[in-house]
Amino acid sequence: MNFKIETYGCQMNIADSELVAAILQEAGHSQVEQIQDADLVIFNTCSVREHAEQRVLGRIASVMAFKEKKSPFYLGVIGCMAQRMQDELFAYGVDFVVGVDEYANLAKVIESLELGQKVLKADFDDQQIYENFYPVRSENFTAFVTIMRGCDNFCTYCIVPHLRGRERSRPLCEILQDVKKAARQGFSDITLLGQNVNSYSYDGLNFAGLLQKVSEIEDVRRIRFVTSHPKDMSAELIAAMRDNHKVCPHIHVALQSGNDEILQRMNRKYTAGEFLQMVVDLREAVPHIAITTDIIVGFPGETHRQFLDTVQMLGKIRFDYAFLYKYSPRKGTAAAEFDEQVPEPERLKRLQEIIKVQNVITSQKYQEQIGQVKQVLVEKVSKKNAAELAGKSEDFKVVIFAGEKSLIGKYVRVKITQATGWTLKGELVEVL
Repeated sequence: MNFKIETYGCQMNIADSELVAAILQEAGHSQVEQIQDADLVIFNTCSVREHAEQRVLGRIASVMAFKEKKSPFYLGVIGCMAQRMQDELFAYGVDFVVGVDEYANLAKVIESLELGQKVLKADFDDQQIYENFYPVRSENFTAFVTIMRGCDNFCTYCIVPHLRGRERSRPLCEILQDVKKAARQGFSDITLLGQNVNSYSYDGLNFAGLLQKVSEIEDVRRIRFVTSHPKDMSAELIAAMRDNHKVCPHIHVALQSGNDEILQRMNRKYTAGEFLQMVVDLREAVPHIAITTDIIVGFPGETHRQFLDTVQMLGKIRFDYAFLYKYSPRKGTAAAEFDEQVPEPERLKRLQEIIKVQNVITSQKYQEQIGQVKQVLVEKVSKKNAAELAGKSEDFKVVIFAGEKSLIGKYVRVKITQATGWTLKGELVEVL
């Protein structure tokens, strides 16, 4: 059977789609790029925000036309929406719903579909780490390697621990096997994934130790990781970022709020002052580090004064970039039941205000890059100009420069001459 996977959400979802592709191919099915060539369409979904779910439901409705014209043609939902909504999704016309710990059973699910049965599989398995499956890579030059699954933090606004289960770390040998295979296939840029990579722990090895082990693989040139929780940002990890030249000078670490009372209500387990000190420590250890973050405004009970504390934190820290969101209540989380829900118009107003503040900071941070020479992994031809190439710098910024297509997949040095929006433009200096 020909299958197509559409992925919604973060890098974790991309990695899961690559895993599902491997499971289905091992069972004899073939992955295709176009829906019209598929007998089976799988939506790998995200439930972090209601908007993400609405996008998927709209997409399911649009694909139903293929189902009406082609037989056999099956639609399925996997991932966080499958785990959260379960049999509710059948009302939208899908044929199967498979949760995050049931991907290994997808081949059997397809057999049931062929017998005319709709299938729901969404049981939790807190031991499931998908041993012995090697992902089918969907990215050209970056390999996503999952080092752990689940989450133990239970932030009061977050649905993820309720959908992905408790935290469990993959064995070191499996992680290194995945990285080595990816490196042999030409993936020299490795991104380690987990809901909170900082808390990785396996047989006495912590995350700083894991970074060292991965860096010892010869063909690995760059190591990135997401996502980091501030409460677990150890001095040992910061030292590893300082001392290991393969670890990229970029970290994504979520602030969420600049007010201690709100952070406590969020169950974040750190204060604004502790977050600031962490940033100081990171910048002292890695002077040119790029720091990006997530922030939620309009959390239940947030006053305007508390919101301004977050705005002031932006000015103090000056993040390179921030993903900014208005609070989105998720059924099943503690915060959805909190009193003092901030009205939607006020949430939107605060979001618009903080976006303006961060846009100015990001623009300034990008302007500060002019004159620097950055190492860039060339990934593709620029969308806007066929004579230009695009890639990402070590600090995870998009860089555009004039060059030949033969440079795609190579590392180069580029001198930055211009900052336009959230893109840097420059001139080729050297091919590495």
